This record gives sequence, C-alpha cells and structure tokens, in this order.
Amino acid sequence: MKLISWNIDSLNAALTSDSARAVLSRGVMDTIINLDPAVIAIQETKLSAKGPTKKHIEILKENFPEYQIVWRSSQEPARKSYAGTMFLYKNHLEPKLHFPEIGAPSTMDSEGRIITLEFDQFYLTQVYTPNSGNELVRLKERQTWDEKYAAYLASLDKEKIVLATGDFNVAHKEIDLAHPDRNRLSAGFTDEERQGFSNLLSLGFTDTFRYLNGDVTGQYSWWNQRVKTSKINNSGWRIDYWLVSDRGADKVVTSEMIDSGVRQDHTPLLLEIALD
Repeated sequence: MKLISWNIDSLNAALTSDSARAVLSRGVMDTIINLDPAVIAIQETKLSAKGPTKKHIEILKENFPEYQIVWRSSQEPARKSYAGTMFLYKNHLEPKLHFPEIGAPSTMDSEGRIITLEFDQFYLTQVYTPNSGNELVRLKERQTWDEKYAAYLASLDKEKIVLATGDFNVAHKEIDLAHPDRNRLSAGFTDEERQGFSNLLSLGFTDTFRYLNGDVTGQYSWWNQRVKTSKINNSGWRIDYWLVSDRGADKVVTSEMIDSGVRQDHTPLLLEIALD
C-alpha cells in the first residue's frame, strides 16, 4: 500500500494562484499524481469553515479523478481559514470516517487538525500539530495537546494497527535538523516538545523513517521559506512523520521524503507498507 502525506501550506493557493510558488506547488502535486498512492493526507489546507469551494472540488477531481475527498476545516471559535486537513483516497476504498476531538486546550479541537480513516485491519490518521508560536506563547497548550494526542493514538492502537502521519511540528533528535545548536529555544525543538514526541513513541509507536534509515543525517522535510537559501544550503528540519504501531514496523517497505525540487517549506512523505 502506497501512502503520501504533505503539508501543502494553503490548498487554495496551490490550486488557483498564478504565483511562482503556486506553480512549484502544482509541480509537486504532479509528482504525487504520478506516484499513484492509495491515500493522500494533506495538512494546513487553510480553507474556509465550509471547506473547499466548487472550483476547488472541480480542480481536485480533474487532477485526482479516482479519489474520494474528505476534509476538516477550522470552525468558530477558532480562527478562520486556519490549519485544516484533508484526505484523498481511492474510490475502491471504503473507510469509516472519524473527526475526533481529544479534549485539547483553547480552540485546538476546533482547528480541523485530525481526521482518521478506519479500515478493517488498521487505522490511518493524520494530524497537523499546533505550533508553539513566536516566543513559545503556545508552548503550555502544545504540551497538553501532545499528552491528549498521544492518549488518542494509544486508544486506537488497542483496537488495530495505527498509521499516523502529518506535520508533528517537532524535530525529535539533534540529527533531525541542520542546526540544533542555534534552535534550543525555537518552537519545534524545545526540550518539552521533544519529550512529548518521545512519550508518544514510548506508548508503542515507531518512527518509520528512522526504523529504515537509522541515524542518517541531512534528510529533512521542511525548509524555512522566509530564508531564501535554506534549501540551497539544506538548512532544514525533519518535522513531518509516518508513524506505525510497533507491531506493524516490520511491514514497512519504504519511508522517505519525496523530492520537491526548489520549492521550500514542506516536502511530501512517501510510505509503502505491506498490510493485508
């Protein structure tokens, strides 16, 4: 089974804009189409509370004619056109859809951050983890989120194997970013966030990239688009993941980043897994 996850940083921009960045985004989308995955998980859609427009649906159906589409958008009292997630899955698949609330603090449960697909033998869930923000203003809330989300995954794992993907907004180890020495107090690399991710893994989950690739360095999933040379210099972070229940780790065939060319920000992730 071939699966792809991508933080797209605005679905509307990727589908409808004529900017140079949008053109690059559509190039990445073409790469995904050519890989023909069974399921595509998309984070940070930034759609309105009503979800994709008619035009968005038309463009998606034109590019992904063999897929069903399901989404979750930020709703009041959360910010408008913020966060959001989407799944595209092949027409022959018939998962049950879940839009869980995990008891997260503030408006986090209203920000469209989690969608779960339930199949007969496994769960496939995606997340767009809240960022701790400038000056770590949301760090305490983020810590609570991490606890609640870990408990949610653990509850799924009691029933079936879990595949969990998305933008987790944390570089777990020093080898997961180019400059750990400069980012000790940066959102996504605080001791608290890293410990939260360690706690999640300790509940019975495997980081599939590290499982297959060991301590390889220099492979990242995000480059700061505000720094023009971040990708040229490979000053990146690995903050996007495919996790699997420990008992399913030996079924993982491939876990890698997809080449997104010169486009900065997030790059898609590919997982191939041999599930029944």
